[in-house]
Amino acid sequence: MLGGAGHGAPAARMALPGAALLDRLRDGIGALRARLTASAAFRARATQFPLTRPIARREAAALFDLCAGFVYSQVLAASLRLDLVGRLRGGPQDLEALSAGFGLPPDSARCLLEAAAALGLAARRADGRYALGPLGAALVDNPGVAAMVAHHALLYDDLRDPVALLRRGRGEALGAYWAYAGDAPGGVAEPGRCDAYTGLMSASQPMVAAEICAAYDLRRHRHVLDIGGGDGSFLCAVAERARDSALTLFDLPPVAARARERFAMAGLGARAAAVAGDFRQDALPAGADLATLVRVLHDHDDAVVLDLLRRAHAALVPGGRTLVAEPFAGTPGAERMGAAYFGFYLLAMGQGRPRRADEVAAMLRAAGFARPRLLRTRVPLLVGVVLAERPAG
Repeated sequence: MLGGAGHGAPAARMALPGAALLDRLRDGIGALRARLTASAAFRARATQFPLTRPIARREAAALFDLCAGFVYSQVLAASLRLDLVGRLRGGPQDLEALSAGFGLPPDSARCLLEAAAALGLAARRADGRYALGPLGAALVDNPGVAAMVAHHALLYDDLRDPVALLRRGRGEALGAYWAYAGDAPGGVAEPGRCDAYTGLMSASQPMVAAEICAAYDLRRHRHVLDIGGGDGSFLCAVAERARDSALTLFDLPPVAARARERFAMAGLGARAAAVAGDFRQDALPAGADLATLVRVLHDHDDAVVLDLLRRAHAALVPGGRTLVAEPFAGTPGAERMGAAYFGFYLLAMGQGRPRRADEVAAMLRAAGFARPRLLRTRVPLLVGVVLAERPAG
């Protein structure tokens, strides 16, 4: 079970014996460490003392990675644009062949390949040829990552002056890209504005769907309502596992039209329906015993989210459940993803914010749901899952 917390405030924790003392001790140690590290003399001594030298080197490398992170991301972008993974997936190649394939001068090709090898995207073999590295191999048949990397060009446009972005509280490129960002309810009608982001979400949805289906048995439900379901990619994955469940998708009119086409192509016309509407103002289709919100809530501000959860509660049958799936802030081992990446991405988008699982649980409770709980997923960095119930009484 997840404890409640106010929106935007630190999570309220159970009052455990000694918890306050441990917090003060942790804060004191952190403050002492910061004061010491801020001293140039201490840093110099730390690099010389055998016990602190590994720590000093590790933190120096971490600081450099912060400085060089943009360059690393551009090495990845160039590698994907030039199809490095596709060229190496069949086996090692020499510089001459890769240079010709890239359409680059040999020196430029070598620069890219050595950078890719340093980042784990490629690997230089003893015979001088280049092969896939461990991170490059993970990109094979992984179109979602490639699509997101290409999409990041818009984010980088908005981050060209990060202080200006912080002062505006909204970007220009991403705000225009996400058709519903900043629009009044019902204000999105042009199909062209929805095609790009619907395709982007669809490219990565198979990975997310696999995580959700591994975390929760969807076969127990007779009717699944996917709110903000895009082109139907998630419900198509559900259909493969829950073969007896009725499926309903709810999304903006041009997006729902794409979902109908996808359902027809998948042979799901008899059991899958796509209903057009705007969940910010329209009632949701009623009668489902499971409502899913997959990568939806973090794109919207608190008031919109709370209202949406209340609409989901009203649409479900008594005893039905709501499943919220998205990357959560504060995920152990993925803290940077929530606070730094999604924090700035959603700032540039102009709405929404990264939320911790306990914050989502508190909002579910406020909307009338009971027993919110965080389910275990295999890759929490990719997606977390919170499940809650509409009371049967």
